Amino acid sequence: MLQGPRKIHRPAYGSFSRNEWAIIGAPSDLIQQLAYGLSASLSEHYRLGYVDADPQSPQTALAYGSTLEYTDKATFHRLDFKAPLNRFQLRPLFNDQDAVLVNGNHFRAKKQIVIIDPRGEASLRKRLDHLTDVSLFLLTEEMTGPYAFLKKSLPHWADIPTMAIEELPLIAELLGQHLKAAQPPLSGLVLAGGYSQRMGRDKGLIDYHGRPQREYMQDQLASFCVDTWLSCRPEQQAKLSAFKTIPDTFIGLGPFGALLSAFRERPDHAWLVTAVDLPLLDEATLQQLTEGRNPSKVATAFRNPATDSPDPLLTIWEPRSYPVLLQFLAQGYASPRKVLLNSPIERLEPRHPQALTNVNSPEEYARIIAQLQGGKHRSR
Repeated sequence: MLQGPRKIHRPAYGSFSRNEWAIIGAPSDLIQQLAYGLSASLSEHYRLGYVDADPQSPQTALAYGSTLEYTDKATFHRLDFKAPLNRFQLRPLFNDQDAVLVNGNHFRAKKQIVIIDPRGEASLRKRLDHLTDVSLFLLTEEMTGPYAFLKKSLPHWADIPTMAIEELPLIAELLGQHLKAAQPPLSGLVLAGGYSQRMGRDKGLIDYHGRPQREYMQDQLASFCVDTWLSCRPEQQAKLSAFKTIPDTFIGLGPFGALLSAFRERPDHAWLVTAVDLPLLDEATLQQLTEGRNPSKVATAFRNPATDSPDPLLTIWEPRSYPVLLQFLAQGYASPRKVLLNSPIERLEPRHPQALTNVNSPEEYARIIAQLQGGKHRSR
């Protein structure tokens, strides 16, 4: 029976990022000053980008016929484009940022910070349609509250926090609260779609702990995730009707395709991904991973002592990793480990390295069974 195309869920982007504020209602120099101050105040915990317009054209290779110039400035890097950039090109450029502050005199953003400054009143009147989700009113020294036309345009204006623009620590604290609340929820994904060729039988059905391993692994993740799913091949789904499953929609790519399929289903969730064949994985290791999670990075992963590299089979992948994974695929790479090795990640040293032991063959299975029966494995 033919099926229609699967729905593609879109990430909750604004013009530049998932979290963005246009600062509007004042001259650009005041907006820039506020943006710089907020960036400095929040930089210890968050990565902030800034968007502005500059009418001055720098003298670069672009003036002599080039259309793109990359400059290594030692302390930062610069890319100059001789082409307009729409939101589809801009979003990947801001993918590493936790939030973006925008000069609202030139650009729109999903949320807004409105400065009540007489010098910007006329400009603000012309941009009322830009005020789609106001997070904060900021009063300059001579102002006591929002303009009457703002109150009329924003029915719920009284519920919007109001601060003095000089109260930078309080403003930064409020934005930090917004960013903390916007941290992506964590879903769990057990990779159970492999062919188990080396083992000779389905590794998800092996009983190490009194029930099939795929059930055991789901239960392990349940305490740390808002929900848990089994990753499987499409032909397995009918036999797994008792489970929440995500069938591969990126076929033939192994764990890489399973991860992309999960993000296709829920692009605004982070995914705690684990292989099904980790019989020694325990609560303490999962707790270390989730407590060490850094949502500002592409992923949080353990260093596997056996390979001295990040372990892709027990990793938290943040939503920002989705476009990164697709970029690697577009360049012909489908290795989660390669993505981890070439991306900004949070690396953790496992307190219990044996928890990362995966079992792929009958010989490895026999060793683990002997270890479990001998009581050498640390209990939960």
